Amino acid sequence: MSSSEHFTLRVDDADFSCTYEQPDTPTATVIIAHGAGAGMDHPFLLGFSNAVNNAGFATLRFNFPYMEQGRRFPDRPPKAIAAWREVMAHAQERTREGPVWACGKSFGGRMASMAAAEGMDAAGLIFLGYPLHPPGKPEKVRDEHLVHIHMPMLFLQGSNDAFARKELLNRVVAKLGDRATLQYVPDADHSFAVKGAKRSPLEIGASLAPAAASFIARSG
Repeated sequence: MSSSEHFTLRVDDADFSCTYEQPDTPTATVIIAHGAGAGMDHPFLLGFSNAVNNAGFATLRFNFPYMEQGRRFPDRPPKAIAAWREVMAHAQERTREGPVWACGKSFGGRMASMAAAEGMDAAGLIFLGYPLHPPGKPEKVRDEHLVHIHMPMLFLQGSNDAFARKELLNRVVAKLGDRATLQYVPDADHSFAVKGAKRSPLEIGASLAPAAASFIARSG
């Protein structure tokens, strides 16, 4: 790792933390947002981010304002989307050249997709477990905005994810056409853990990086 920087950004009345890490001569930047229940320094995200750095990409992790403030419940979409826009603008300004991708675990990825549907510019989206519906409530599908996104999208999903029944996610991704790629991790749950497989969250996060890096490379 050639450089690492910690800093804060501000949206509305709230400051929130960011960490930018850059290997030598990165070919792209990947912004990484956390899920609803854990912040940007969760071992899963650290493992994923470190492996993405090792693949030759810069990363920018950040906390949503609610996580920074120690609150339990996630920000409402308008505030979370505003945070995404602020981080994206910062990343694009500091890199100037090279694509900037938006990536998120669960809630973080869904908020990135909503920001993109509302016009946030990005090279593409990477979802680490897209929360298509609440567990046990497949009738409440969260996909209306996805058809308004016209950039490459990679859905990395556990095949046993309680937040996305396979038949429903298959149907949603099929509607998106060539823009979207769906890749399942066999027998994995929403955290990408596989029953009976003893792997730490750090290892699990790192294991998803090759697929993400390959998709970025293929998408140019």
